[in-house]
Amino acid sequence: MDASVPDPTVTAILSGFEAVSTDLVELYRHLHSHPELSYQEHETAEIVAERLTVSGFQVTAGLGGTGVVGVLRNGDGPVVLLRADMDALPVREDTGLDYASTVTATTHLGETVPVMHACGHDMHVTCLLGAAALLADGRVHWSGTLIALFQPAEELGDGARSMLDDGLLDKVPAPDVVLGQHVMPGPVGTAFVCPGTAMAAAQSLQIRMFGRGGHGSMPDACVDPVVMGAATVMRLQTVVSREISPSTPAVLTVGSFQSGTKENVIPDEAVLKVNTRSFESHVSDRLREGIVRVVNAESEASGAPRPPEITELNSFPVTVNDVPGTARTLAALGAQLGSDKVFEIGPVSGSEDVGDLAKAAGVPLVYWFVGGFDVTDGQPLPSNHSPKFAPVIRPTLDTGVAALIAAAVEWLD
Repeated sequence: MDASVPDPTVTAILSGFEAVSTDLVELYRHLHSHPELSYQEHETAEIVAERLTVSGFQVTAGLGGTGVVGVLRNGDGPVVLLRADMDALPVREDTGLDYASTVTATTHLGETVPVMHACGHDMHVTCLLGAAALLADGRVHWSGTLIALFQPAEELGDGARSMLDDGLLDKVPAPDVVLGQHVMPGPVGTAFVCPGTAMAAAQSLQIRMFGRGGHGSMPDACVDPVVMGAATVMRLQTVVSREISPSTPAVLTVGSFQSGTKENVIPDEAVLKVNTRSFESHVSDRLREGIVRVVNAESEASGAPRPPEITELNSFPVTVNDVPGTARTLAALGAQLGSDKVFEIGPVSGSEDVGDLAKAAGVPLVYWFVGGFDVTDGQPLPSNHSPKFAPVIRPTLDTGVAALIAAAVEWLD
């Protein structure tokens, strides 16, 4: 299709958008102010299941815990799966919005934490529900089968696997393609996509380092895990800078360091949480090997009374977009949003588990990003997972719905 001419089928389906836009805005505001942690997305799942049912989808809920999938059969043709994630993060919101989250929740470890949609999953859910409703209303314009999948626990990296392990592919028709999108820092109205390797693999580790506690005035009678942990944090910075080639992308972040409760008490242990990103499996292996070596060496150097414990918290696969499918979808997005609003980019170091769905089904994946921020004021844009992350509702919502419909129509008959 000519990238400068919108598909008339997409235009016809989107003609109903303004009639539902107010409802979608209110839905988004509600989801944003009522976030739920991974595998706790009960209210969100109920809303999704109810709306899909009203739109005529055959709905299966409770997949992988809280996942929801809807199937709309509309004659012969391809089977297209559209995916959105639902979970929020343990982040205290600092946006100042009148619909900001004040929610707290209890984690699976029993900790009480603030909760925020700091990664745009509330926008993902709203856009897919809007697109699903409009595609259902406009089914006279297309044929095939539409699958709307709402996934839990993307932030843990295993929500897609949980749905698959719970028999997802036995409960829906075999898809011909998996499509999805993510709101990111970038100008509203834009979309950007990377063919091939698009997002990094990630692994997260928890490291417990053991000391011998005692009075702060008697360090000679103790083994200080704070010093041990601090030395480990600094030494871990050399794994990337001195062990990975400068031409090879890799990231190692110590995102959490917890030890002690009082200034004059040397504690018994320190707990570090480490995250790595890379685009190749051998690099991931090298990073993990380096972490294990450094942690054990620093523990031994400190005279620790016992070896450290290293536990895997989660892992994400490399996200790989199908190259021909990406080109096809990119053209459809350009036709709808404008060729000057759609860009091809290089890989990004964020991580996703959407690829597990496509890999399990043995079909192409096309995953793109939409901009969600007003860049005219010249202020730095908050990143995903920031307490200030808050896409402007419109036209981000307009762009997200239009992009999903344009992509779906491209793959449907």
